[in-house]
Amino acid sequence: MICWITVKLRHKSYRTIELSMIKYKKVVAINRYYRITKFYPFLKEMAIKGGLTIVGLVALLVFLEIFFIDINGLLNQLVVSYSPKVILFVFFVSETFLGLLPPEIFIAWSSKSAVPWLLLSIIASLSYLGGIVAYALGKTMLRIPAVKLYLETKIATHIKNLRKWGGFFVVVGAMLPLPHSVVSLACGLIQYKFSHYLMWALFRFLRFGLYALVIFKIF
Repeated sequence: MICWITVKLRHKSYRTIELSMIKYKKVVAINRYYRITKFYPFLKEMAIKGGLTIVGLVALLVFLEIFFIDINGLLNQLVVSYSPKVILFVFFVSETFLGLLPPEIFIAWSSKSAVPWLLLSIIASLSYLGGIVAYALGKTMLRIPAVKLYLETKIATHIKNLRKWGGFFVVVGAMLPLPHSVVSLACGLIQYKFSHYLMWALFRFLRFGLYALVIFKIF
């Protein structure tokens, strides 16, 4: 009986080691693939751009505040003059179509609300929903050959990177200064699995939270 238990435990240990080795080899293979396809330099470049973007934006706003415009007064005026529904609608349209307006402007605007974190949550949710609409638009465009060809030409680089890096590229689009709506559109065009898109795009909420930690302290 003792020998049988010993054999079972030994077999289980060997099996655990074997599974660990398989997982390790898989991680090594994935890491090698991302090095070969130059994902890490791309990620580094985007991270630097993201850092420079937020630093540059904050510096610009501080400069304007000191020498030209009362930014805080302007944001307060937006709160007073326009209904939140109007501003949120404008933001949603921007996040759906090519990211026309920097989200940081709307984060700064939300800081002037009586419930800034609640409003920020709404903004982040609208950005996430805007990406879903962009995904749906991309999928719809597949049925119109001329439009499909035009879009595939215009965002060829994004499509190429999405095919290479999959979900990690969606994360880059959600977190860093790469238009989230364009990445979402590309996902729809190549019929990237929708459930995977929804999961990776959740990083959009993290981006808004991190940016808010900085912007809320300034405004």
